[in-house]
Amino acid sequence: MAETLPWWKTAVIYQLLVRSFQDSDGDGIGDLPGLLDRLDYIQLLGVDAIWLTPINPSPWCDGGYDVADYCDIHPQLGTLAIFDRLVAACHARGLRILLDWVPNHTSREHAWFTEARSSRQSLRRDWYIWQDPKPDGSPPNNWLSVFGGSAWTWEADTGQYYFHAFMREQPDLNWRNPQVRAAMHDTLRFWLARGVDGFRIDALDMVLETSDLTDNPPNPKFNPHEALDQAVLHLHTRNQPGLHPLVAGMRQVSDEFPERVLLGEAYIEVKELVRYYGTRSAPELHLPLNPSLLRQRWDADELTAAIKQYLKEIPAHGWPTWANGNHDMPRIGERATVEQERVAAMLLLTLRGTPSIYYGEEIGMSNVSIPPEMTEDPQGRIQPHRNRDVARTPMQWNDSPNAGFTAGDPLLPVADNYRDVNVARQQHDPQSLLNLYRRLLALRKAEPALQRGSQQVIERQAPTVAYLREQDGRRLLVLLNLAGDTYSFRFAGLGRQGRILFSTHLEWPDSTATDKITLRGNEGVVVVLDSRSSTITATIA
Repeated sequence: MAETLPWWKTAVIYQLLVRSFQDSDGDGIGDLPGLLDRLDYIQLLGVDAIWLTPINPSPWCDGGYDVADYCDIHPQLGTLAIFDRLVAACHARGLRILLDWVPNHTSREHAWFTEARSSRQSLRRDWYIWQDPKPDGSPPNNWLSVFGGSAWTWEADTGQYYFHAFMREQPDLNWRNPQVRAAMHDTLRFWLARGVDGFRIDALDMVLETSDLTDNPPNPKFNPHEALDQAVLHLHTRNQPGLHPLVAGMRQVSDEFPERVLLGEAYIEVKELVRYYGTRSAPELHLPLNPSLLRQRWDADELTAAIKQYLKEIPAHGWPTWANGNHDMPRIGERATVEQERVAAMLLLTLRGTPSIYYGEEIGMSNVSIPPEMTEDPQGRIQPHRNRDVARTPMQWNDSPNAGFTAGDPLLPVADNYRDVNVARQQHDPQSLLNLYRRLLALRKAEPALQRGSQQVIERQAPTVAYLREQDGRRLLVLLNLAGDTYSFRFAGLGRQGRILFSTHLEWPDSTATDKITLRGNEGVVVVLDSRSSTITATIA
């Protein structure tokens, strides 16, 4: 009998921005009642959990990641009573619900910071990171903000600088203070007690800095077209050794509640990322989020190498994660091309581990050009070529004005292609990208080899990615053509009883797969193999 896995190991997560998903009251901003109205769609899509970006009260200087109250709902989005209805409605549909949690910093408008900046003698002064200026009045060191410029802001009333890894409106909490740890742990308990199934922890690797204020060394490879804070190497402000006990403390809080999960964001090297699983005796995150696919060129060799390296580094007690997109990255069609989005879907949903789908990915939403006057993203205002708003635009529901998102003026512009690229149109097209996602999700649920099976990357020739998934003698070969040309492949060890189970084209004229498979351009297939097949290698026929 197969081992019963925790729900989050077999789940597919759907990430959405509430403010961009569905507006219920015509103010141009998505809200919780709008999300409630769209739960049937999410359920029919076939995912298992939804992850909401921040919904807390916030001045919204940085997409809600500047939290002014960890234990309430932004009034534009709804109320705690509506949120409780949302949790109940999700659970009634068999959906789990995850929230973003922002431990690195608060908003300047948070009551904690208001008290901390009022006086050097404030009881909450040490809840944040304050330092005297250098003798010439300049900041204490060369630490840089993510969005460029010094990470220190002067407070004249108390004559000290405070540290902010992001905007000046986002002062960093001092996690070395036990009172801060206790207060932040209580914010987790607040939502867990309301039935939330877990959290995605924001900017995890930035929660702790060195205490001695050592300057970061300059980055000799700095490219000004990249993030401005990369002008220095963050040796003393990212991924500090003392962070792991703090994450273990977060896990202990989560474990007070049954069947909850902690995901964590950290854009660091894989060897460092996997350390955040912790150990069996001192567990940390259930799922450190893997950015490998987000950062790779859409190239068969590079993707294969990244997949192999990541799977090799994961400890035996760890579980992989995958994503093609998120709220900080360009949409997948910008990297993989529109023609390859179907292949990207199969890659995401057949790799071993827990995948996340970014809202709109399932219908092929693309980046949207954002006029400067409508740009919300603070990074986009400083570096227009890095504007994250391009992938945060309203969900495209139908071909009515504003794509059915709002009856008012949307906060961000709707894509010009919404009359052709929308849910309503694709629902009725059996060959659509949306129906491909639905059928892939159904296939994943029906095949234990895809949910829990082992994975072996197959040696092959470009331009393909190939791997084997196996569970209890059921062997599935996934073969993805990353080119627009047709290729035929001969497989040593394929066996003589294989058959094509699924194609991204959603139809396959010849299901037989002996020792040769022909892939059409931009096609991926899942092949059922003879259980007696031996070691498999692939060469172009």
